[in-house]
Amino acid sequence: MSVPVLIADELSKHYRVSRGLFKPPATVQALNGVSFSVSAGQTLAVVGESGCGKSTLARALTLIETPSGGDLMIDGIDVARASRAEQKRLRQDVQMVFQNPYASLNPRQKIASQLAEPLVINTALSAAERREKVHAMMAQVGLRTEHDQRYPHMFSGGQRQRIAIARAMMLQPKVLIADEPTSALDVSIQAQVLNLFMDLQEQLGTAYVFISHNLSVVRHIADQVMVMYLGRAVEVGPSEQLYQRPLHPYTRALLSATPQIHPDPSRLKIRIEGELPNPLNPPTGCAFHLRCPHASEQCREQTPRLRALEGREVACHHAETLL
Repeated sequence: MSVPVLIADELSKHYRVSRGLFKPPATVQALNGVSFSVSAGQTLAVVGESGCGKSTLARALTLIETPSGGDLMIDGIDVARASRAEQKRLRQDVQMVFQNPYASLNPRQKIASQLAEPLVINTALSAAERREKVHAMMAQVGLRTEHDQRYPHMFSGGQRQRIAIARAMMLQPKVLIADEPTSALDVSIQAQVLNLFMDLQEQLGTAYVFISHNLSVVRHIADQVMVMYLGRAVEVGPSEQLYQRPLHPYTRALLSATPQIHPDPSRLKIRIEGELPNPLNPPTGCAFHLRCPHASEQCREQTPRLRALEGREVACHHAETLL
């Protein structure tokens, strides 16, 4: 069994928020005790509604923001206890692909310069060696090397995302965080970009944390799936098991709402009533109990913890009754 290259243990991120001149500040628990691990060559998909903490998790994993609590280990190194030199190396080992490829690229800089920039900062390669690596990576992601002197606006949306992926992979990171990397693309281009992700992973053995709200996309690429709700993980398990037999009511509702090319008329349709609770004033007990059709008094009073069930982990008091 391979050793995990990324380990998060009870990872949390809280923000202090001003509520006005005469009110005390409030605390938003954007991330509240999330644990998982990812090995080299594997993909963990993180799914959930907007506001569940997916992007906050991405910023914590890429060391853009410092977690408020918990432990984060990258390539066997505890980030909180790492020296400045170790943290600099870890930032090279964890790269990110953002949702909007055009916003993540410098509109005034040619593609060759943007792709070479990580090599300029982190390596001692000569200009000729950097140019060779840039051309090799462009070819690897399906771009023509003679277009390296173009500006971002001269490419299509799918090509710009390929450029963003190439830049993230220039240092051959051990972990790649992809935050909604296909949501800004046409449907016809999404499959091409997903296949590119999978091809690069097979060639380089990179571990992926793939953040998405599209469960159809997730099924195509993920080995493990973590479903989040209001800053917590509510179900974590192998992709096929979770899709074939979801255990948490929230996971069931998400899968029920996923569009299908060939709908199954016998499939139960589940509607979630209401909206995501206010993170400034989260409900007691299970955060999902206000919208859950199976909620009981225990759900309103006790916060469920992740526990092993049916080959995965689920945070639900009544998961057995849903089997």
